[in-house]
Amino acid sequence: MRWKRTIQLLDVHCEGEIGRLAIGGVPKIPGETIAEQLHWLNTDPKGEELRRFLVLEPRGAPIGSVNLLLPAKHPEADAGFVILQPDQAHASSGSNSICTTTALLESGIVEMKEPETVVTLDTAAGLVRATATCRDGRCEKVKLTMVPSFVHELDVGIDTEQWGRITLDLCYGGIFYALVDVRQIGTTIDKANARTLVEAGMILKELINRTIPVVHPEIPAISGVAYVMFRDIDPDGAIRTCTTMWPGRVDRSPCGTGNSANLATLHARGKAKVGDVFKSRSIIGSEFEVGLSAVTEVAGRPAIIPTITGRGFTFGLTQVALDPFDPLAEGFALTDVWGPSAGEIGKPRG
Repeated sequence: MRWKRTIQLLDVHCEGEIGRLAIGGVPKIPGETIAEQLHWLNTDPKGEELRRFLVLEPRGAPIGSVNLLLPAKHPEADAGFVILQPDQAHASSGSNSICTTTALLESGIVEMKEPETVVTLDTAAGLVRATATCRDGRCEKVKLTMVPSFVHELDVGIDTEQWGRITLDLCYGGIFYALVDVRQIGTTIDKANARTLVEAGMILKELINRTIPVVHPEIPAISGVAYVMFRDIDPDGAIRTCTTMWPGRVDRSPCGTGNSANLATLHARGKAKVGDVFKSRSIIGSEFEVGLSAVTEVAGRPAIIPTITGRGFTFGLTQVALDPFDPLAEGFALTDVWGPSAGEIGKPRG
């Protein structure tokens, strides 16, 4: 077979959220830093072509992400990676960091040491330190020390046609989030309400990004609200979350960067202090432990260092290939499974 391109993927999920790791055949990505490589992937036609090849049909699927394994740029890091999703390449992700760590160790790309191995990941948002608990050749769990997280603005009021005036928190946890108490849109975080939640999230994300620009004060490659995360409290006190992802799905995991952003709001409101640990539960019931490790500053504003603990599981090895004569080489998405915004990604930009 004379394929135009082949890429090998290790298949992993973290608490239900798929995060495949591209380990072989990844082309050289221009950039002196991971942030510069993120920018290239999001602005150069060749970067978009690579992303579409991996995440759109017929080779990709609506569910999950593909993580590009890259050589580390930072001298302290073991590996670098960027998260590819249908809308764009993203800077950071807790579940994908756990997937990447699990894949690196269980494949032998990074040597596993029992009972504990520390893997330092170079991301566009900064270094993420992953402490993996290892036994009998597998990762039992991974504790991430995330990048500094901070509040951009609390209690932002926004007028909507569907739900009237709602309030939200704009926060950074590795990427920017709009955090919304779910009762404001008249529903709950439950598997039966996934479609309602994701449709609401897409409406709010478009409205927020159209009216409220946000840019990281030190990393200009990270800008705009990436996700809307709905939140609630379960009867046992656990934080219930649902991160909605363009163009129409929900995060299966409790969401590491979203919980990092939410933890910054709890600290800002005096509801969390250094040493506190919270349980966060996803829409399917899977769980993370969310801890407040330290306080710090980002560009002069208060920030925190969160920790996220969860489990990753490998489940396959895939080789994705492109036939040079394939008329669907550019990839496509349909509204029957991708949601109403699929038409926007059915053809390349530009």
